[in-house]
Amino acid sequence: MSEYASHDKNGVSVGVVEKKFFTFAEPPNEMVLESGARLGPITIAYETLGELNADKSNAILILHALSGDSHVAGYYNEGDEKPGWWDIMVGPGKGIDTNKYFVICSNILGSCMGTTGPSSIYPKTCKPYGFDFPMVTIGDMVAAQKELIDHLGINKILSVIGGSIGGMQVLEWFVKYPEMIASAIPLASSARHSALAIAFNEVARQSIMADPNWNNGDYYSGSKPDLGLAVARMIGHITYLSDEAMRQKFGRRLQDKKDFSFNFDADFQVESYLRYQGTKFVDRFDANSFLFITKAADYFDLGSSKGSRLAIESRENVDTKFLVVSFTSDWLYPTYQSKGLVKAMKKNSFDVSFCEIEADWGHDAFLLPNNRLSSLIKGFLDRIYYERAN
Repeated sequence: MSEYASHDKNGVSVGVVEKKFFTFAEPPNEMVLESGARLGPITIAYETLGELNADKSNAILILHALSGDSHVAGYYNEGDEKPGWWDIMVGPGKGIDTNKYFVICSNILGSCMGTTGPSSIYPKTCKPYGFDFPMVTIGDMVAAQKELIDHLGINKILSVIGGSIGGMQVLEWFVKYPEMIASAIPLASSARHSALAIAFNEVARQSIMADPNWNNGDYYSGSKPDLGLAVARMIGHITYLSDEAMRQKFGRRLQDKKDFSFNFDADFQVESYLRYQGTKFVDRFDANSFLFITKAADYFDLGSSKGSRLAIESRENVDTKFLVVSFTSDWLYPTYQSKGLVKAMKKNSFDVSFCEIEADWGHDAFLLPNNRLSSLIKGFLDRIYYERAN
C-alpha cells in the first residue's frame, strides 16, 4: 500500500486517479444553449472513482463550486502533495464511500480546468474564444453533464451532490431530469442569488474588467489581468468566511511585525492572507471563466420562467429524496434560503430532510472536515442505496 492509500481519521485515500475527457456536440450537431446560441464541439474533463456495479445503480454525481474542478479526491500521481478538493469526504470508508459507490465528478461548462470555456480554442478563429464564448447558464452546465452520464451508460443516478454553485446544479438536475435521480443533496446553496450575492459578484467582475490587461477578454497572447483577478478572488474569500472565522484565524494580529509600517504594506495577517489567496488564484484560474461562471450563478433562479424552470412544482411519478444542508455561519447563502426551499418542497409533498449544521467557518464549511456532515451524508446515501436494492 502506497502512502497515498494510507489510513487517516476520515478513512482511506482512494489513491491515484485519472483525469479523463469526453467530447460531444461536434458540428453541425452543436449544443443549443438556453440563450439560443450554439456551441460545439464541447469537451468535458471528468474523473471516476470506485466501480460501477452490474446494474449501474450505484452512481453518484458530485458537482463542484465556482473555482473547483473534476479532481474531487485522490492524487493524479504519487508525487502529488495535495489531493482532490473533497478528499475528506470521498474515498474508501468516508462519507461518500468509493468501496460502495461509483463517483463521477466533471468540470463545469465555461471553466478552465479541462472543459470547454473561454480559454479553449475557438474552431472558427483557431484562437481562444475569449469574449466570443457564448453566455452559459447553470442549465447549460447540467445539460452538458447529462451528455456525459449518457456516454457512461447510466440511466439512473443514485445521488447528485454539490455545494454552493454545485448545489444550484443539483437543483437544476431535478428541474431537467427528475426521473434520472434517486436523491439530491444541495449543500450551502440557494434557489436564487440574493441582491447581496449578486452585488459581490459584480464588484469582483468589475475588478477584472477594470484591469488594463483584460483587453475585452482578448488577453491570451499577452499580459493577463492578474491584478483584477486577484482582487476578485480576495472579494470572494471574504464572502466564503465569517466574522467568527476571521476573528479566530486572524483577529487583529500583525504579519511578521511588531508595529505598524505606516505605509500600505500588509500589516495585518488578514491582509497578507487575502493577498496570498489572490496571487495563488491567478496561477490556476482564467479571468474570463470567472466572469462567465459568476454571471451564470447570478442568472440562476428556480422561481423564474427564464433560465432554470420552476423545480418545486408537484411532479407525478417522481420519487427523488432530498437532503438539504445549511451552515449557521454562512452569510453568503444563509439558512433562511435553504429553509425557504425546504418549505416549498414540503408544500408539494416532496420527501425532503433538512439539517442546519453549527459551524464557525462560514460558507466554506462544507469543504472542511466535519464529522457531523460526513455522518449525515453517509447515513442518507446508505438509506437510499438499501431502499433501492430491496
